[in-house]
Amino acid sequence: MPWNQFDTYAVGGMVAGATTMTGGNGDTIHTYIARPDGAGPYPGVVLINHAPGWDEYYREWSRRFAEHGFVAIAPNIYDRAGSGTPEEQAAKVRAAGGVSDASVIGDAEAAMKWIKDQPFSNGKVGVIGNCSSGRYAALVASSVPGFDAVAVLWPANIIQTPDKLTPNQPTSVGDLAPNLTAPMLGLFGNDDTNPNPEMVNQYEAILKGLGKTYQFHRYDGAGHAFFVYSAMSYRPQAAMDGWEKVEAWFKQYLTS
Repeated sequence: MPWNQFDTYAVGGMVAGATTMTGGNGDTIHTYIARPDGAGPYPGVVLINHAPGWDEYYREWSRRFAEHGFVAIAPNIYDRAGSGTPEEQAAKVRAAGGVSDASVIGDAEAAMKWIKDQPFSNGKVGVIGNCSSGRYAALVASSVPGFDAVAVLWPANIIQTPDKLTPNQPTSVGDLAPNLTAPMLGLFGNDDTNPNPEMVNQYEAILKGLGKTYQFHRYDGAGHAFFVYSAMSYRPQAAMDGWEKVEAWFKQYLTS
């Protein structure tokens, strides 16, 4: 449903909370799950947390998806760093050189399979991320079969030259684009520096040249993290328009 279009007389709610799941490599990791409290079937979305960590923003975002009719699961891709606040856990990950692409792929695939195994699932799952996890969302959708849609929001390092690759990020997402099977939505701020407009142009040219299904939207006056209300970069109008586009994209490909 579009924003604020619910029936004020409607009853019902959601089930939400932190729990554990089997992540990549068979590891037990923490995750946050929010879903409508009905029988379904509902489409699903895997939310990959951003660089600040597995934080309140991602829990709130999960509940927003559930409020709008999705099963949302946000696995903590930083969980192996040990307990602590989101900031403390993220600092440990940075100090260790970041989480590996292989680990993120494993956790996202496990989360996708968890949704599909549930009796309230309609069998279709999308994946979304912003900033570093926007890159991860593109990485996952270009590495794992089974995702039905992907949304990348201001994905940092969506274009990586060979000198920018690392042991934890050994492959540029652009090089994996031939394997992308999920339709991709991209949201970008024209004032962003990573990805800057030229990086976005390069990635779009790759997708277009491969004949991929995609839709990119670019916002003037917006830079990085324009959805994040706790940051100076927040741009309410662009954020709400972007949310409408994300929901419409996932409804188009996950409910039909």
